[in-house]
Amino acid sequence: MIVLGIESSCDETSAAVVRDDHLLSNIIASQEVHREFGGVVPELASRAHARHIVPIVKQALRQANVTINEIDGIAVTYGPGLVGSLLVGLNFAKALAFTHSIPFVGVNHIEGHIWANFIDVSEPQPPFIALIISGGHTQLVIVEAWGTYRTIGKTKDDAAGEAFDKVAKMMNLGYPGGPVIDRMAKNANSQFVRFPRAMMTDGNYDFSFSGLKTAVLYYLREHGPENHQADVVASFQAALSDVLIEKTIQAAKAHRLSSIVLAGGVACNSYIRNNFQVRATDEKLNVYLPKPILCTDNAAMIARAGLLKLNQGEVSGYDLAPKPSLRL
Repeated sequence: MIVLGIESSCDETSAAVVRDDHLLSNIIASQEVHREFGGVVPELASRAHARHIVPIVKQALRQANVTINEIDGIAVTYGPGLVGSLLVGLNFAKALAFTHSIPFVGVNHIEGHIWANFIDVSEPQPPFIALIISGGHTQLVIVEAWGTYRTIGKTKDDAAGEAFDKVAKMMNLGYPGGPVIDRMAKNANSQFVRFPRAMMTDGNYDFSFSGLKTAVLYYLREHGPENHQADVVASFQAALSDVLIEKTIQAAKAHRLSSIVLAGGVACNSYIRNNFQVRATDEKLNVYLPKPILCTDNAAMIARAGLLKLNQGEVSGYDLAPKPSLRL
């Protein structure tokens, strides 16, 4: 089966083509306009999606060396995300499906992130535990079977990626904050400041990063935003990462799951990737990481998740509406 995937939930327009488990193309258009404002501006994001979606889909088909008439199904994100952005992608997918009599299916964006690990590979098999960490989401999910998910923990306030962005903004480092903090922290002292690790002993698998963000703010007020910048961001990154890693390890052991899957844009972070692998090895657990290009929002993950649904006979109707607060 050949599936066209379309993703436009936030600030990146993407289209991809998969044939069974294999990725044929994955075209992503990032919206640089948001850097000027230090975050995503919903109206600008929607307009950019409307401009990009037609050429992006055409390029994805061309790179995959297939025509629209060879597409067996269309998968499209319908939530969660910005409602204007979702509307652009969903309505375009409906129009394309209707015009060419192609079945289409709506995909949960968070579910898509999990499926980024299964493009061109088939390991691991359920059950396993997934940590989804991005600008808008931080949650621990047990994948009991394909398409069957149980959320056991989530953030009470800021998502991990949101905390990166806010700390970077405090220090005038630009947007998005994750990549620049990752680069700055590489050769810095991650023990320079002992920032708090919240909810580590609460007996649950929820997260909270607002206190960590506030601790960084108070530190910067006292010492200034330009003193030992690399060491400060390295210390912040270590504090946030320690919570993610330890809580995920605890959850995997408590539920007797031997495999951990990481997903979402923050899974690109080199400190998190490296330290997760070290801790997992120590605990005799397996950790699976998607390629960095497949961590951030992309249509390949939507196409791969849609492939499963379409193969199982799941098809969406033309009354499918965007759900900006959709849960897994």
